[in-house]
Amino acid sequence: MMVTSEKSVVKEERDEVRKVALPPVLRGSKELLINRELSLLEFFRRVLEEALDETQPLLERLKFLAIFSSNLDEFFMIRVSALKEQLFGEVTELSPDGRTPEEQLGACREQLLPMIEEQMRCLREEVLPELRERGIVVASYASLTEAERRELSDYFMKHVFPVLTPQGVDPSHPFPYISNRSLNLGLMVEALPQHGITRSLTGRIEPRFVRLKVPPIVRRLVPVGDSKTKFILLEDLIAANVSTLFPRMRVGDCHTFRVTRDDDIEIREDEADDLLRVIEEQVRRRRFGTPVRLEVSATMPDEMVRYLTDVLHLTDEDVYVIDGPINVQDLMGLYDVRGPELKDRPFRPVMPRVFNYRKSIFDVIKERDVLLHHPYTSYTTVTNFIAQAASDPDVLAIKICLYRTGADSPIPPMLIEASERGKQVTALIELKARFDEENNIEWAKRLEEAGVHVVYGIMGMKTHCKMTLVVRREGEVLRRYMHIATGNYNPTTSCTYTDLGLFTTDEQIGEDATNLFNFLTGYSRQNEYRQLMVAPIDLRERTMRLIERETEHARAGRPARIIAKVNRMADTETIRALYVAAQAGVQIDLIVRSICMLRPNVPGLSENIRVRSIVGRFLEHSRIYYFANDGDEEIFIGSADWMHRNFNRRVEVVTPVFDSQAKSYLKDVVLASYLRDNVKARVMLSDGKYERVRPAPGEEEFDSQWSFVEFHNG
Repeated sequence: MMVTSEKSVVKEERDEVRKVALPPVLRGSKELLINRELSLLEFFRRVLEEALDETQPLLERLKFLAIFSSNLDEFFMIRVSALKEQLFGEVTELSPDGRTPEEQLGACREQLLPMIEEQMRCLREEVLPELRERGIVVASYASLTEAERRELSDYFMKHVFPVLTPQGVDPSHPFPYISNRSLNLGLMVEALPQHGITRSLTGRIEPRFVRLKVPPIVRRLVPVGDSKTKFILLEDLIAANVSTLFPRMRVGDCHTFRVTRDDDIEIREDEADDLLRVIEEQVRRRRFGTPVRLEVSATMPDEMVRYLTDVLHLTDEDVYVIDGPINVQDLMGLYDVRGPELKDRPFRPVMPRVFNYRKSIFDVIKERDVLLHHPYTSYTTVTNFIAQAASDPDVLAIKICLYRTGADSPIPPMLIEASERGKQVTALIELKARFDEENNIEWAKRLEEAGVHVVYGIMGMKTHCKMTLVVRREGEVLRRYMHIATGNYNPTTSCTYTDLGLFTTDEQIGEDATNLFNFLTGYSRQNEYRQLMVAPIDLRERTMRLIERETEHARAGRPARIIAKVNRMADTETIRALYVAAQAGVQIDLIVRSICMLRPNVPGLSENIRVRSIVGRFLEHSRIYYFANDGDEEIFIGSADWMHRNFNRRVEVVTPVFDSQAKSYLKDVVLASYLRDNVKARVMLSDGKYERVRPAPGEEEFDSQWSFVEFHNG
């Protein structure tokens, strides 16, 4: 049976560790690897450090606090839920670093508790008070004037009261369903004895628990009066007026809580005769996932905490007490209240100079390969490429892989236009792109209705590659134009993610691209590619060969070096190969955004491996692979991280970069800048912790991301 989920790859990842057989003294040692979950939490810590950095603009600090909360939500919905499923399923096999599910859950909680406490301290004692000093106020209800309270009471009755639904619990009303990540108020209510009516024989009326869902359709930051800079939290407004919901009742204090549920979709594709329908059903069912975390306000009485814990079938270890607003992400409404003085320096993405002339985009790409670096170069270049392909009468076919398009993406409408103009349009839409399933389902339906040939990918795998193929008639010749990228076709995220894209008309790459689309859309059994490295076909094998080639160069005394920039480093076979290469003398620099299971700087194992991470204003998302190759340097970019799932369970594309100017930019500007960064860089220690890089005495500060802004605007 084929199952697509995070949980389904756990055993395969555990099996990979058996291949990590290095020096006899270390053979079988769990010390070879960093725990995957704890490494991910270390990335969250680096995000939190950006919020704690007092040199950051104030609203940027708030942004990083919100990102930290968002990261934790996904961690519990996916990673913690997977560990809990292993625990309840009595999985006896250990993780690659030798831990049981129970040990991993305990270690995660131990690491998380002080981080959450520090997040809330920063919000309560630094960010919100400093925003108040600058005129942006999140007020307590107690601090409001009588006039402000009257206005808010009127707002409550008109806009909030009608959509509130108290849900009491008693023998005839079971405990209500608590939706995933919804904000809720819990309180106790008790009936007052009516005049002339005696109490029950017991002499008392039992208090009842009531749940109030804070309505998501009402903005959480409620303006106070006509002010555009003073707000009260919606839950505080509800709490202040909650007695209006319970006439002739004694009402207790309101306490905020929030439940996080398992949100990992599992799909048995070999039993699915209609994948679109199955995904739609799973998206609807995901809201009923098993609870995995309970967040409660610090004011909630222990008795109520125990009640919620029991009724949700959780344990004390699943409860996180929050001393401040739960779900900090909602406070990002403050980000747009004031201008640039509280935010990062503004910058404007630029159009690559090569496109500044009045040539068609096809004429430019036909003359030379063009490398794009987002967000520093404008994503308009990509949308223009697709728009021109849609309208150009000489374009015969457009084929594209869409992973995360976004709800408002202009690209699907361009494909619809192309189809209506009679072009052959094929869109491979990955329905299983996590948390983007609903957007992709909607676009798939609209594209199919317009006559676009929509394909949902390969059974049992996610199609994660980012590629467009345009076939254009030029005289007697059909020329193929390709765009191969590290990031999704999503103009919105292109403004905040760093990604690379390559335009090329290279004939061998074009032939490979054609064969790959035939593999994706038909039943082609293509298993050889001349230039592209494709997972799951040959990416692992060819990556291993590239690492082993550097190893042989080093053993022979020839120049050997590897620089890899990835989002995650978690494939144990690749880690083994890098350990072997390092022992042979290969100098290895890894730039890893989040998870890194490899241990650098371990004597006898990895002295020649250095790992650093960049956390800045943009999310590092590009993947770059450099191999010195005895002076005949090779550089690749692509969609794949060095993870088991990218090699084995996803369709990925990695392309070589041939253009000398593009290769020089990637090596001497991009990779060199990341390795030089002493502002936003951290270096990884052998125990998995990270240390911020500081300028040496007399050394100027160098922020790699801002250096790219200056490079392209210079």
